[in-house]
Amino acid sequence: MHTGLRLAFMALCLGIMAYTLDISHIRQSLSAPSPAWLLLALLLTLPQVFLSAWRWQLTTHALGLSLSLRRAVSEYYIATFLNQLLPGGVGGDVARAWRHGHRQASRTRAFHAVMIERASGQLALLLIAGIMLATHPVVLTSFHRSEPSGTTGQILLAGLAGIGSLLLFRTSTRKALARFGHHIALSLCGSHLWIKQLSGSLVIVATYIGAYACCARALGSTLDSLTLLALIPPVLMAMALPLSIGGWGVREGAAALIWASAGLSSSEGVAISVAYGATVLVSSLPGAIVMLMGRQNTPPHQQTSSHRAGEAAVEQDI
Repeated sequence: MHTGLRLAFMALCLGIMAYTLDISHIRQSLSAPSPAWLLLALLLTLPQVFLSAWRWQLTTHALGLSLSLRRAVSEYYIATFLNQLLPGGVGGDVARAWRHGHRQASRTRAFHAVMIERASGQLALLLIAGIMLATHPVVLTSFHRSEPSGTTGQILLAGLAGIGSLLLFRTSTRKALARFGHHIALSLCGSHLWIKQLSGSLVIVATYIGAYACCARALGSTLDSLTLLALIPPVLMAMALPLSIGGWGVREGAAALIWASAGLSSSEGVAISVAYGATVLVSSLPGAIVMLMGRQNTPPHQQTSSHRAGEAAVEQDI
């Protein structure tokens, strides 16, 4: 999807929420968060990066590529930071794939490794979401219990998400997905690899859910833990759609819809989503430091060529 369309989509989602939801309630919820809960949410982001970098290293090694854990962590921090700033939320992953492929014999395998590594996490998230819906189907409650004032906005947001998904599907490269099927088998289905991939991804997803739940507690949410565990995975899944910048708009729209579908306050769901988005942004800031340190140690001519190549890759939405 073109960058301009992503920006327009994000602005439209936020505009609909601003028009249909109780902004004063959202502002009040965000006015005095609990520092202790926010700190715990930030601490949970640390194992996320290290475990994700380990998962990436595991995937690259399965595809016959070299990658040290130290470099994987550094590159992952940079990618996390860039994902918060670049349209689509995947620009940082494109950049780390390109930078890794630049040092390898096969750039295609480097890109496939990143795609597979991210897909592994999404599969684990889908598994957890399915288990929670089956055992605690609070999200499947009918929409008539939602806030009357937000019904129209919720319907519009659902329609926008559907349209955005269709546009993304139309612009995706089906042939590229078909080409790396063999690499998926090598890195996800190989002997003992699937156990490592699944266990690592489940722990990573657990830290994401835990950080989101901490943000809910920081805002004084009184929802029981089981209900939170059922509500959070679908919101995180919506963030995977590269339809905005840093998930903003898409994440809040999904939270409004999911909280409403459970007969809860959409405004509360959006407030928690905003707190989580801010926490993720803060947690990504070490990536800026790593990136600046790397630029200081890189000759100017290499900085220019890397920057141009990275821009070209992001523009093509690889």
